[in-house]
Amino acid sequence: MIKIIVNENEENQRLDRFLKKYFKNAALSYIYKLIRKNVKVNGKRAAVDTTLALGDEIIIYIGEEDTKALQERKSIDTIKKQFRVAYEDENVIIVEKPFGLLVHGDKSEKKNTLANQVISYLIEKGEYVPRHEKTFVPSPVNRLDRNTTGLVIFGKNNRALQSLNEMIRDRWYIRKFYLTIVHGELNNNLHLKDRIEKDERINKVRVIPKDSNEGKIIETIAKPIKTKNGYSLIEVELITGRTHQIRAHLASAGYPVIGDAKYGESGKNKKVKYIEQEFHLTTQLLHAYKLLFEGGIKPLEYMKGLEVKANITSSFETIITKLFKTNNIESK
Repeated sequence: MIKIIVNENEENQRLDRFLKKYFKNAALSYIYKLIRKNVKVNGKRAAVDTTLALGDEIIIYIGEEDTKALQERKSIDTIKKQFRVAYEDENVIIVEKPFGLLVHGDKSEKKNTLANQVISYLIEKGEYVPRHEKTFVPSPVNRLDRNTTGLVIFGKNNRALQSLNEMIRDRWYIRKFYLTIVHGELNNNLHLKDRIEKDERINKVRVIPKDSNEGKIIETIAKPIKTKNGYSLIEVELITGRTHQIRAHLASAGYPVIGDAKYGESGKNKKVKYIEQEFHLTTQLLHAYKLLFEGGIKPLEYMKGLEVKANITSSFETIITKLFKTNNIESK
């Protein structure tokens, strides 16, 4: 028998979701069966969608051997910190992801990820103690591609993480801004509204007209900062946040991101060849440089009005300087 008292990092979540985290190796069908036959909350049978409250007592009738088999072995190694902290308080940490680092693991890399680096950093500070937690892990609420640099937001406790996820879903709470350089001279603001659909086989998206019945709505705003020699340094605000949205949306509008082999100009193009040869840039130049918090959901109401910026990478600075002959990258 296992007895669990729900703490602050476990409340306000469904019973089935809590147990799926607690028994990482269990199939969802097993979790449902367990709830029906071998789980009580505060001494009573409970539905799978029961919302757990602080102080609730969960009793699970399960053997020790089954418990060991179903639980994930926790092995957290110290990982070298590659990120810079842009903002941090008791609930939230916002970090600057460097080029080439995955936010989450994939088949090619499971250990050295931004998420694991942040967890290791919080463990070293004593703000996250894995042995004291049954299911909670500090986690990011937004994602960046491996080769996109800039700001990623993490919740340091469950209440903050739930609030941040809700704030991300309701796009008016957090405004997200990027810097990039595109082919073509953009002289006026662009406000793009279309739809996007993804081809999972090739991990590529396609922009389609907004009056189509297919795909998902996307909305992107682009503002020129500097335009010269057939290039434009622009600030992009993501109104929606879909996979590859900025790259695909700008390319469809005639302003592909420099270095972007997937959505950009043909490699035979003279300007594409110049970018590759001069700057050794063979992937998109995209930097998530600013977050504006228009509001906050409890307990993060205090974040309203907060602006967080990420430093421009040295390689991005070099490209700006050479293409536009200026170090001034302040947006209009």
